[in-house]
Amino acid sequence: MGLFKKLTKSKNPDSKKYKREMAMAVAGQHIKYVTEKRNGVDEVIGRNGGLNIRDDEFIVYASADVVFRCPIDRLDIWELLSRDGVVLTGPDLEHGGEVRTVIAFYVYYRK
Repeated sequence: MGLFKKLTKSKNPDSKKYKREMAMAVAGQHIKYVTEKRNGVDEVIGRNGGLNIRDDEFIVYASADVVFRCPIDRLDIWELLSRDGVVLTGPDLEHGGEVRTVIAFYVYYRK
């Protein structure tokens, strides 16, 4: 990453610029599995998929189905400290606009 991009990178996780930069950074990643916490237990809701952007919506595709779809501007997104996955929180348009939090784990370690 160039010096200029590092200096102009948004650091406010609530800004639209930050959300778009993070979405673009993780889009295209292949994922091993996706989990969601239900009744205090992490449950796998999909396997073998990818993270994509289409028409200003962030899409998590796994198990031959869309498991999460949210407008980028309303998405809270951050990577795990281990950098082997991403946490996504927002209104899920695939499930009636219900606010959900899912964790997508990458197929391989990102550097």
